Amino acid sequence: MTDLSGRVAIVTGSGANIGEACARALAKAGATVILADIAAERAEAVARSIQASGGQAQGMALDLAQEDSITALVAKVMRQHHRIDILHNNAADTRLEQMAADGSLLDLDAATWDRAFHVNARGTMLMIKAVAPHMIAGGGGSIINTSTGVALTGDINNPSYSASKAAVYALTRNAAVQFGRFNIRVNAVAPGLVLSPLAREMMTPDQIAMIQRHVLLPRESVPEDIAGAVLFLASDGAAFITGQVIGVDGGIVHHTPYVADMLECMSRAH
Repeated sequence: MTDLSGRVAIVTGSGANIGEACARALAKAGATVILADIAAERAEAVARSIQASGGQAQGMALDLAQEDSITALVAKVMRQHHRIDILHNNAADTRLEQMAADGSLLDLDAATWDRAFHVNARGTMLMIKAVAPHMIAGGGGSIINTSTGVALTGDINNPSYSASKAAVYALTRNAAVQFGRFNIRVNAVAPGLVLSPLAREMMTPDQIAMIQRHVLLPRESVPEDIAGAVLFLASDGAAFITGQVIGVDGGIVHHTPYVADMLECMSRAH
């Protein structure tokens, strides 16, 4: 079993969905987890739940759009815990109004584009910038960013989200090069469609079924799938892995376009 006892982890966007699952997995492995979220009350509620089950966790407020909020969070963690060993940059602006506005490029408002980059890319960069000096002083650490499968493929909508997450992909590799000699590993996970409550709220059942036809594994993805990959990258089992972006998508982007239709034809033939 993975043992992260004695380590301090920050998970952004951890008040619900994927971030919550990642925070719970890290705490279960023994880490002291700081749940940082713009919805501080949700992060605190999850932290209390983790504490009730025997884990060590604390909820804190964080607004990735505000650099002062980032520096204040990191300073508070250092005052209280004196170290940061793991940083999981999970948070992104996936509010319904943001994603709904992120549609066709022909109709895209520049403010929607700017907001995606301001939170998703700039916020991730500033978190790394704020945390890395403390990891260097502490002898190393693990940074795990969250990108997305559509960062490297075309999509019908959400060009701002996709492009901002492609920036996270590039940032991951750049940071891995810059900090490797300080024993800081920098990797990323790239989820596909994760059927969290948020995803189910944003999509119709027909849309979900259509996407699931292209997943190679025979089930839907859940937040705990991403948490498993994050836990591995945070652990000593990944001690010689850096600069990697690991797809956690059931193979949805790893086949030729006709595979889903061909599998359906083959099943009908039998």
